Amino acid sequence: MTKQAQTRFELIPIKLPVAWTFAGLMAGLLIGMVLSDGTMTDDIVRWTSPIGTLWLRALQMTIIPLVAALLVLGIVQLAGAARAGAAARRMLMLVFAILIASGVATAVLLPWLLEAFPVPQSASAFLAETPQEAQQVPELAHFVASLVAPNIVAAAAETAMLPITIFFALFAVAITRLPAKQSESLLSFFHALANAMLQIIGWVLWLAPVGVFALALGVAARAGGGAFAALVHYILLVSAMGGIVLIGAYIVAWGLGGVAPWRFVKAVLPAQAVAISTQSSLASLPAMLDSSGRLGLRQSTSEFVLPLAVAVFRATSPAMNLAVAIYVAHLAGVELSPVLMAAGIGVALIISIGSVSLPGSISFVVSIGPIAIAMGVPVEPLALLVAVEMLPDIMRTLGNVTMNVAVTSAVDRVQQD
Repeated sequence: MTKQAQTRFELIPIKLPVAWTFAGLMAGLLIGMVLSDGTMTDDIVRWTSPIGTLWLRALQMTIIPLVAALLVLGIVQLAGAARAGAAARRMLMLVFAILIASGVATAVLLPWLLEAFPVPQSASAFLAETPQEAQQVPELAHFVASLVAPNIVAAAAETAMLPITIFFALFAVAITRLPAKQSESLLSFFHALANAMLQIIGWVLWLAPVGVFALALGVAARAGGGAFAALVHYILLVSAMGGIVLIGAYIVAWGLGGVAPWRFVKAVLPAQAVAISTQSSLASLPAMLDSSGRLGLRQSTSEFVLPLAVAVFRATSPAMNLAVAIYVAHLAGVELSPVLMAAGIGVALIISIGSVSLPGSISFVVSIGPIAIAMGVPVEPLALLVAVEMLPDIMRTLGNVTMNVAVTSAVDRVQQD
């Protein structure tokens, strides 16, 4: 493997109070439900709303610089991987095809599921603090023109995520063409910027139990016990999109890898067990290597493809991240035209490259925020939904690990032909 393919950018590891955040959510919902029928509801909302809003704004302020830094680092790493040889290029072509299919599947299937299983009326309480502005669906010509911002600083000030994403993606590609010293200097800057932003967002997320408690208290005070039903509905539908990717992994292993379905099911079970228990693709890497051995895949292929897949590939990201944005759009009554759906898929695809090494809570904010903004979807509900991300994250990791092994089988089969 070449030196470029081994490019790594070590980000500061951050341990987040996931359990406490979930506890804050449950406590807020329960207390708000108890007080929802009383005369204190308005007073509760008036006192808790500023706390939740302040915490949400603290999350939002880090999105653009962190996305910019992670995009640059992720795309440079991807470009380095592409130089590793024909096997790497074939793998990356398959990866991109799967990521696009992942996003398209959600864009097609989730609206249908939302029609078949409507959002509970109580979920409207999640939007109580969201500015209700008429959503203007852009015409195709206007949308195309908006892809390039004449002033990137103004675009950042206006949180125009689509042109910002395209600019930094092109900027990252340009960095790979610079002389070594200039490239290293710029990458060092973006590496430091990413770590600085991760420190800030880490501090903000340490306050998540308080912020989520305040938001949940207000939601439950308005919606009562229906808030629980709304969250369960959200978890099931978003997780279902990850389940489609999981099924797709078996199809890839069978159709492209030539592995009989039942044989693949048995071989991948140990890796899936580790994925469910750890919710980490990196921690599941040894088990994935073992599953590849059970399938009789060549060791050289597995030891090359799987670490690279862990570094740059998250099969469920476009599907489940886009699902969250579509769900919130449906909740807010935002009309998603084919143009906006295409924008969401594009941003989801690019953003998935830059957030692969982040903890679930940070990845949720960094990945879904830009997609929602690009599609004109309110981001305020994300501050509460991040508290239950630990549950859909199980499906994310399960689908990712299974697809990684499936892709390895496909690459190994191509290598043998």
